[in-house]
Amino acid sequence: MSHATHTQGGSHGAHDSHDSHGGEVHPLVGHLVPVSLLVGTGLTLLVLTIITVVVRYIDLGEFNIHIAIGIAVIKASLVVLFFMHLRWDRPFNLLMFVACVLLVVLMMSFTVMDSKQYEHLEFKGNPPTVQTTLERAAPGAPVARFTQYAP
Repeated sequence: MSHATHTQGGSHGAHDSHDSHGGEVHPLVGHLVPVSLLVGTGLTLLVLTIITVVVRYIDLGEFNIHIAIGIAVIKASLVVLFFMHLRWDRPFNLLMFVACVLLVVLMMSFTVMDSKQYEHLEFKGNPPTVQTTLERAAPGAPVARFTQYAP
């Protein structure tokens, strides 16, 4: 086969590599992204990081964790889509990525459900021997003392 046949017209000549499994032509460079898009994505990640730090100092109760996880998901999505080029990749790769994320979330959900089942068996505070040792070795230390000890 001639070089023009491999490159389908010869337009990609110096940037092609040949697959030994079927003669397909694949570019050596995946997808070229404009620098402005990468800089914009990087600045967005910095702004989201600043928002994460600021929200950490605002007491919103249990809603803080939801905000932090939401921002982390947005940041991870930006990195995967733009820096890892998943936006321009095959749809199958996006499907595999989403499936993996959903399976991780499912696994974490089962873990949380399982840990809630055994919550009544958790120790609240220090065991009595540890508390006695702490009071004797460091009487003025800021160690929380719990009067309710669940055996």
